[in-house]
Amino acid sequence: MKIDGVFSGGGVKAYAFIGVLESLEQKGLKLERAAGTSAGAIMASFVAADYHAEEVKALFYDLELKRFLDPPKITQWLPFSRWLFLYFQLGLYKGDRLEKWLQVQLGKKGVHTFADLKTGYLKVVVSDLSLGKLVVIPDDLERIYQINPREFSVAKAVRMSAGFPYFFMPGKIMGANGYKSIIVDGGLLSNFPLWLFARKNAKDDRPVLGIKLTENMEEERRPQSISNAFDLFHALFSTMKQAHDTRYISTTDQPHIMFVPVEKTETMDFQLNEERRVELIQSGRETADRFLKHWPK
Repeated sequence: MKIDGVFSGGGVKAYAFIGVLESLEQKGLKLERAAGTSAGAIMASFVAADYHAEEVKALFYDLELKRFLDPPKITQWLPFSRWLFLYFQLGLYKGDRLEKWLQVQLGKKGVHTFADLKTGYLKVVVSDLSLGKLVVIPDDLERIYQINPREFSVAKAVRMSAGFPYFFMPGKIMGANGYKSIIVDGGLLSNFPLWLFARKNAKDDRPVLGIKLTENMEEERRPQSISNAFDLFHALFSTMKQAHDTRYISTTDQPHIMFVPVEKTETMDFQLNEERRVELIQSGRETADRFLKHWPK
């Protein structure tokens, strides 16, 4: 059975998606269109490129995540300069290695630009800070930047969506008017873009499955304690990520959302060990197995 899928952001917690993909394949469910934000955009791009669950698992299982931490070389000799790059370049790491890795892996399936994918089969969410807009790539490229979406790099779009603020240096898109837009993590404005594949109530629509990585549900409902500037920044970022999507998720939509628990894992823990990777994959598989017993109805 063919379905469409939307993947939430979540950083390295996205290992849980691998278990979900394994369960979907075992149940005979084939993802067609895919959409996502941040780490969810990475997974969506592999789905759109027709990677199977075992292939995705092979790519990520032994992947040394630290290889994606690529600070400017000068910081090796002048450690203090990293804070200068943070101030002037708006991030600690360039993100070039992540984009190059994506180019290589997607290229193995013949995917380089959006012209290599079926129209509408991949949607990636980014945040344009310069224009103050949520941008969906490739849908909005021509309207906002006068860029031919068919010529735009899929790897670049995904890397920009995964550009966690202050961690990775922002991406940039040059518009037709010569104005350079600063692009960061799509999760800033929509961390779970289920609305991208909003159901039209047509009986022949493919079912849309939302896959959301989440902490303990009870803990998420508790008010955040704010006692200093760091707490305030964390609360601001968390609120921006969740508010739009929480408002959109209605009671009607919830039966189509798989909430995958990913506790005890930091979003940007690039030191993630093998034991925790296995636990995340297992959590995704077990959650999906339970959920798919009753979905789709």
